[in-house]
Amino acid sequence: MEKLLNIKYGCIHGTYWMYYGVAGSFASAFLLARGYSNAEIGIILAVGNILAVFLQPLIADLADRSKKLSLIGVTQLSAVLLMVLTLLLFVMKQKSGALWVVYVLIMAWMTTLQPLFNSLAFKLEETGVHINFGACRSVGSLAYAVLCAFLGTLVEAKGVGVLPVSGEIVLLMLLASLWVTKTQFDRMIREKSVSSATPFGGECEQLTSAASEIEEEINLALFVKRNKLFVILNLAVIGVFFSNSILNSFMLQIVEGVGGTSEDMGRIFSVMAFLEIPALFFFDKIKERFSCQLILKFAAICFTLKVLIIYLAESVTMIYVAHLLQTFSFGLFLPAVVSFIGEVMARGEAVKGQALYTVMVTVSSMLASVLGGIMLDVSGPGFMLLVSTIATGLGALVLVLIVDRIKKK
Repeated sequence: MEKLLNIKYGCIHGTYWMYYGVAGSFASAFLLARGYSNAEIGIILAVGNILAVFLQPLIADLADRSKKLSLIGVTQLSAVLLMVLTLLLFVMKQKSGALWVVYVLIMAWMTTLQPLFNSLAFKLEETGVHINFGACRSVGSLAYAVLCAFLGTLVEAKGVGVLPVSGEIVLLMLLASLWVTKTQFDRMIREKSVSSATPFGGECEQLTSAASEIEEEINLALFVKRNKLFVILNLAVIGVFFSNSILNSFMLQIVEGVGGTSEDMGRIFSVMAFLEIPALFFFDKIKERFSCQLILKFAAICFTLKVLIIYLAESVTMIYVAHLLQTFSFGLFLPAVVSFIGEVMARGEAVKGQALYTVMVTVSSMLASVLGGIMLDVSGPGFMLLVSTIATGLGALVLVLIVDRIKKK
């Protein structure tokens, strides 16, 4: 039962990240073919991220408060909405205000689903089954990698019309994964209720005990006052992630600048996702030997080296070579920063610490989308990559200087 529930949860991540590959990673390819400029594409992606920032707490609150809809039910309805929006792409053959709105909604709703699926791991553990989040999330990277490899070739051969078709197929798979997971979850909860007169008694005692230890949460102003160095560190995250957002949003334009195609873009995204998997699987082992501070510094430097190599690249091969650093940049940074925040924040500050990091990554993505699109139209991919290298380098420098000065509370 334990392995089966983990497999089903892994399938949810796998199908979700496959859809992210279709709608997110191939957004530039689809929108360029519909007549949008690079700057306009950047604005669409940025507005989608901004809208997601407002949607996420609203949808999360709905999932927490609703007596009729469970967390899985909310994600099922969200997947159905994405199916409707994706269906509209079939009839939108050229640039229009309607297509602009539809794609913004797709990006926003797709991004909003991420924290819901992450939270689902804790919900599933109400059955008493341990969910191996790292392994299940790795299924997402693997599925994304396989899809991007095939999709790049398919788009090059058949055109961007295959993207909405692929999106609908993947969303059907996502709905199926959610349904089988919900079926097993409901059955296990019923069995647990029957086997115990007070099924959640032990858990409630543990939660009450834990709650008694948690310090009173502080307001935002006091949080900033007490954590000045941590706030500076998070401002550095904007710079560190700038190049990562640029590469995710405008990889097609970058590879075309050195003679590549959408097929090359798909393969690069595929390699990138494959290389994240080892870091996700083995991070706990790595953390036993190295501190989170050292890992973060190393990862930030690798972010800078990766975009620098891409800036200097004169062929698609060199872009592939640069992405060999993906394991040591994004692959290590993501789990390390989450663990680091958990280590250095006081209990009453932990939620705000994680939230601040998430906001900074979103801000970085918004800035990269808007500025990257403008720089592409004005000066081309070379100038955009130069600015990205400088921004990432400055962010990495600040992080390296600051991170060791942040002490555990």
